[in-house]
Amino acid sequence: MPVFDARPTVSVIVVNWNCCELLRDCLNSLKQQEVITFETIVVDNGSEDGSAEWLEAQGGEIRLIRNRENRGFCAGNNQGIELAKGKYVALLNNDAVADRAWLSKLVEAIESDSEVGMVASKIVRFGTPDIIDKTGHLIYPDGQNRGRGTGEKDRGQYDSPGETAWPDGCAALYRRDMLDEIGGFDETFFAYADDAELGLRARIAGWKCFYAPQAVVRHRVGSTLGRYSERRLFLIERNRIWLVAKLFPLRMWPMIPLYATLRWAATAWSALRGRGEAGQAASELSLLRLASCIIRANIAALMGLPRVLRRRTQLRRLRKLSGSEVAALLRRFRIKLGDLVES
Repeated sequence: MPVFDARPTVSVIVVNWNCCELLRDCLNSLKQQEVITFETIVVDNGSEDGSAEWLEAQGGEIRLIRNRENRGFCAGNNQGIELAKGKYVALLNNDAVADRAWLSKLVEAIESDSEVGMVASKIVRFGTPDIIDKTGHLIYPDGQNRGRGTGEKDRGQYDSPGETAWPDGCAALYRRDMLDEIGGFDETFFAYADDAELGLRARIAGWKCFYAPQAVVRHRVGSTLGRYSERRLFLIERNRIWLVAKLFPLRMWPMIPLYATLRWAATAWSALRGRGEAGQAASELSLLRLASCIIRANIAALMGLPRVLRRRTQLRRLRKLSGSEVAALLRRFRIKLGDLVES
């Protein structure tokens, strides 16, 4: 059973929106964690399904932040981080269930090196745990990021610890000192690509990210907005442009439209053949609606660029890596186009 303490080692933050039944499973998995001092903070984003009322009835083991409206993943986690007392901050999606050793293995990894500011979990599919959801992140040169190993059969190919680009926000651990230095999530993003923005910003500031394969979480993918909802796809496409504008080296910008065009073409080809996420999304939304979603996302991204570019200039004080070093990092953790569009 977990040990609750006034000064915990870890603060676990769970952001919830209208997922009471899934939230119960998530919190129950935290109760089963191996002995480690931690606190649980739940940020409820204006749920209308009784989530907040149920949480209030649970007593003092859970610290509840109750919002009147849905403030999004980024703002919700920032509220939790502000309240957190722990030396480390862990994020766990409300639609995820953690194995007993999850927290202890994350802490073990982050304490192995003082330069490690983030730790990625091994995330598998909830109903089919032999299928990988994410083992850290990879990124395409146009800013579209994707989980490493997404959709692959788990044959132990990701069972070795090591460095990865950054963790997925579904199940991650962050050093509190790092967050105090670089700041929390960029609330402009609202949701999606927010973990990539925070992770890349941390890497630019000189922090490392480790992957802990024994820190396992089972994830019900896309339970909040729906895996192929237009809103989700809109946010993913808009935010990858903002990620590029805010953090990519200027030398990479001229090639971004070409890489984006290649990705869109490959995605359309996959959709026509019914392959990968694009094929599944097209079967639910149609190619016309997918194209409309991408166009609207790009327009919204362009409209928000002035604000994003202002934030880019504010990050100069954090920079430890040069533009060439950031470009090398992005090449090192680059995802192949085929893996991006067909997995």
